[in-house]
Amino acid sequence: MGRRKADQTTLELTLRDQRVVWRIAALLLDYPTKQIVDMLDELHAAVHSLPAPAGPALLSFIDHARQTPPTELAAYYVETFDLRRRNCLHLSYYAFGDTRKRGMALLRFKHAYRGAGVELGEHELPDHLTVVLEFAATVDPVAGRRLLMEYRPVVELLRLSLQDSESPYRAVLDAVCATLPELNVADRRRVAELAAQGPPEEEVGLEPFAMDPMLHDQLGGRR
Repeated sequence: MGRRKADQTTLELTLRDQRVVWRIAALLLDYPTKQIVDMLDELHAAVHSLPAPAGPALLSFIDHARQTPPTELAAYYVETFDLRRRNCLHLSYYAFGDTRKRGMALLRFKHAYRGAGVELGEHELPDHLTVVLEFAATVDPVAGRRLLMEYRPVVELLRLSLQDSESPYRAVLDAVCATLPELNVADRRRVAELAAQGPPEEEVGLEPFAMDPMLHDQLGGRR
C-alpha cells in the first residue's frame, strides 16, 4: 500500500517537472556564487508551477537563501558540505570512501556521461550530486535518473543527515527525493548500513582513475 502511494506521488510530477526540479536543485546545491544568488528571484518564480511536495520544498529554501546575506550563505554552505563528512555531496564517497572501488564507481559515472556525449572538466569528479542532477535535467533524464536510483540510499542518507542538523538544505533534498520512488526494504537496509559503517578508510589512491586531462567541461565546474 505504501509503495503504491509513493509511486502515485512521483507520477504527479511530469518528466518536465522532474527535470525542472533537478535543474533547480543542482543550482541550489552548488556553491552560492554571485551568479547563483542573482538567479534566486528567477528560481523563486519558476518553482511556483511545481506541484507539492517538490515545489513548496524548493520554495522554502529559496526564501531562506533570499533572506540570507550572500557572504553568510556562502560560509554556511562551506560549513555544511565541505567541513562535514556526513554531508559529502560526492555520492560514491559514502559507499567506497577514497578507495580503489570508488575509482571504479567514478568510471561508471564517466561512462554514463560519455554515452550521452558529455565529458567533464579536468578537475571535476563525476559523482558530485549537482553534476548528476544537472546531467539528468539537461542532457539525459533516463540515464540521469538511473544514476540517482542507483545511489538512492546515499541521497536519502544525505537528506537524513541534513534533517538531523536542521539544515535548510534538507528541503532541497526533500524535493529531489520527491522525484524518485519511495525507498524499498533493501534501500532502507542499505541506508542503515551506510550510516553505521561510514565511508571506508583509504586503501589506495584514486590517481589511476583521475579525470582525463583532455576532457572538456560541458556541465560547469563544481567545488
